Amino acid sequence: MSFKFEKLKVWRKAVDLAVDVHSITKLFPKEEMFILTSQIKRAADSVSLNIAEGSTGQSNAEFNKFLGYALRSDIEVVGCLYLAKNAI
Repeated sequence: MSFKFEKLKVWRKAVDLAVDVHSITKLFPKEEMFILTSQIKRAADSVSLNIAEGSTGQSNAEFNKFLGYALRSDIEVVGCLYLAKNAI
């Protein structure tokens, strides 16, 4: 069974982002394990999850709303990366 979101380039790039973030967080200091590490991983995962959820046969307006959520999560990842840069 194939889902609509699996054909979207943006969803595939979001999955790649999450994979990269999960790899990068392995380099974070142990004291960040339950703080910044958890936050950035959840934000990165949220990007692809919102794209997938929004693509489920809803209206274009509804899909755009979920794309907005995905963008906000993506911006959160960037913010977390800036914090991590100073923590490492």
